[in-house]
Amino acid sequence: MRYISTRGQSAPVTAAEALLTGLAPDGGLYLPERFPEEMAIAPLAEPNLTYQQLAQQILSLFLSDYTQTELKECIHQAYGDNFATPAVTPVTMVSEKLGFLELWHGPTCAFKDLALQLLPHLLTVAAGKTRFDREIVLLVATSGDTGKAALEGFKDVPGTKVIVFYPEDGVSAVQKRQMITQEGSNTYVVGVTGNFDQAQAGVKALFTNAEFQREMAAAGKTFSSANSINWGRLVPQLVYYFKAWSELCQNHGLAPGETFNVVVPTGNFGNILAAYYGKKLGLPLHKLICASNRNNVLTEFIQTGAYNRNRQFYQTLSPSMDILVSSNLERLLYDLVGADPALVRSYMEQLQQKGSYRLTAAERERLQKEFWAGFADEAETTATIRAVYDRYHYLLDPHTAVGYKVYADYLKATGDDRPTIIASTASPFKFNQGVAQAVLGPQAAAVTDEFALMEKLSTATGVALPPVLAGLRDKPVRHQQVIAPAAMAETVRKILGL
Repeated sequence: MRYISTRGQSAPVTAAEALLTGLAPDGGLYLPERFPEEMAIAPLAEPNLTYQQLAQQILSLFLSDYTQTELKECIHQAYGDNFATPAVTPVTMVSEKLGFLELWHGPTCAFKDLALQLLPHLLTVAAGKTRFDREIVLLVATSGDTGKAALEGFKDVPGTKVIVFYPEDGVSAVQKRQMITQEGSNTYVVGVTGNFDQAQAGVKALFTNAEFQREMAAAGKTFSSANSINWGRLVPQLVYYFKAWSELCQNHGLAPGETFNVVVPTGNFGNILAAYYGKKLGLPLHKLICASNRNNVLTEFIQTGAYNRNRQFYQTLSPSMDILVSSNLERLLYDLVGADPALVRSYMEQLQQKGSYRLTAAERERLQKEFWAGFADEAETTATIRAVYDRYHYLLDPHTAVGYKVYADYLKATGDDRPTIIASTASPFKFNQGVAQAVLGPQAAAVTDEFALMEKLSTATGVALPPVLAGLRDKPVRHQQVIAPAAMAETVRKILGL
C-alpha cells in the first residue's frame, strides 16, 4: 500500500516513508492511496483475541511493507507491562447501554500512549527498511498530552531527538510537571508564551521551510512528526474502537450486526477520525458524536459546514481541546470533496489566508450523515463531573465530562438510545483542580499544592492514584526554557547545533 498527500502535489510513498517524514512535502497529510475495502470483521470479535493480536490484524492492512514478524515485535514492545491492565483499553459500563472506553492506563495516563508507545518502534523499523541514515528529529506541538507521551515513547531511542513545544499557561499543572521533569538524553521541552495553535503553526512552518530542511540535511538530520498529522500516530488508534466493539459483543449483549454510537471529546480531530476510519473498514458504528469545549469550532463546522478560526480563544478546564485549527480535519475533507486534492488545497488556502472556509451543501450533507456535534462550557463541564460521580460513583476528567454532556444532549435531541461508548481520554488526576472543584467543592479545591490536592481527591473518592502521577512530586525539573512563538525556529537551531 502506498500513501498520497491530501493536497496531491507530492509523489506517492511507502508506509515506512510516510511515517518517517510525517508531513508530505506539499504541506498535505498522508493517506492510503486506496483505503482497504470493508472487511469481514466477525473474527475481530473473538472472545480470546488480545489487544496485541487485534492490533496486528488491523495494522497489517495499512502497513503492508512491514512483515508480520516486524509488526508483531513492534506491538509486543509497545503494549506490555507499561500498561496498568492486560486489557490495555478496558470498557467500564455504567449502565446497560452506556460505557466508558478507558484510554488512560498507559505510562502517561492519556490516550496518546496508545499510539506513541508504538510509533518509536515503527519508525526504527522504517529507518532500517529505507536505509535511512539521518538522525530523526521529532518536532512536536502539544496541548498537553501528546508532548509527554512522545517524550516518554522516544526517550533514549537511538538515532532520535524529541523537541516539544507547549503553551506555557495552557496546560494543566500535572501535564506541565510531567513534561518539565522528563528524563532522557535526547529530550527537549520548551514553553511557548502563546496558545497551542501558535505552537502548532510554528511547527508546521518548520516542516515546510525548504531552507531549514536543507540546513537539516547538511547536518545529517531530518524532521518527523509525533503529532497526529503523522499516519503512524493515527492508525494505531483504530485498534481500540474495534476492541471496544469486541467487548460490547462478548460481555455486554451487543448482537451481531447491531450498531452502536461512539462519543469522542476532541480538539485536533485525530481521535474521532480514527473511529471514522474504523467505520470505513466495517466497524458497525451508527453515529460519530464529536464533543468540543468552549472552543467549539468543530461543533459549528459539523452543524453548519462553516469552519471559522476567527474567534476568541478560551483557556478551559479541558486544555487538550483548546484548539481552533484542527489539523486532522484535512484528511476528512479529502473524503468530503470526493478525493479531489485541488479542492482540499483551495479550502486550506482559504483557511490560511482568511481563517475560514465553507463546505458546499452536498459536502455538508455527507459530513452530517456520519457526525453529530455539541459542546460544553465550563459550568456544564463541572456540573457533569459532579453528576456522573453522584450517579455512578465514576470519576471523570474534564475532557471525558465534555463527552458525557454532549452525549446527553444527543440523546435528548434524537432519542437514539442504542448502546454508546464514550472515549475517556485521560486520568482525572491529570486535572485535579477542575475535578476537585466539581466533586469536593470550591473551598476544598482551593488547595494550591497540586499534589496535595491529588492525594486529597483520591482519599475523598476512594479512587486510586496512578503510581506514575503519584511519584511526580519528587522528580527534579529538567526543562525550564520559555520563549515567544517567533523564537521557535531559532530555538530548534540552537538545540540541534545548526
